[in-house]
Parts: sequence; C-alpha cells; structure tokens
Amino acid sequence: MGFLDDLRGKSSKSGVLEDEKLVPNDEGDHERFSHYVDKNKITESAVTGRPVRALCGKKWIPNRDPQKFPICPTCKEIHARLK
Repeated sequence: MGFLDDLRGKSSKSGVLEDEKLVPNDEGDHERFSHYVDKNKITESAVTGRPVRALCGKKWIPNRDPQKFPICPTCKEIHARLK
C-alpha cells in the first residue's frame, strides 16, 4: 500500500485511513469508534454502497464523520504493528 492521507488530515504510510460508521447489526462497542480502513475501499464503498471491513474486523457502510469519535483501540493496535 502506498502513502495515503486519512480523513483526519494526518498522513498514513500504511495505506489505511480512519473512518467510522454505525451498523445496527454489529455487536459490542465498535459503533462508538472511528476505525482504520483502506482508503480505496472507502472510495469503492461510496460508489457501490458495499460495506467495508476495518482492521479490527468491523463491517459497515461508511456514512458518518470519523472526527467525532475516538479511534478504535483494536484498529490502532493493529495499525501500529503494520508500521
């Protein structure tokens, strides 16, 4: 993956960016966080309406502002290991 900018305006060399969306059928606290997702997958989802999968495994259709939520601790940990 190449250099990408995440939705918070920070650079990300891992090729993932943060995004958070709610999915009513998802269990747990995942809907309370912004999640890391490949930027290309978010663009694809915007065009096709298909759900994306975060590093932590959460699936949803992006539609909310990720800046309003804290970063998912699981995604953050996985992202740190990818660097």
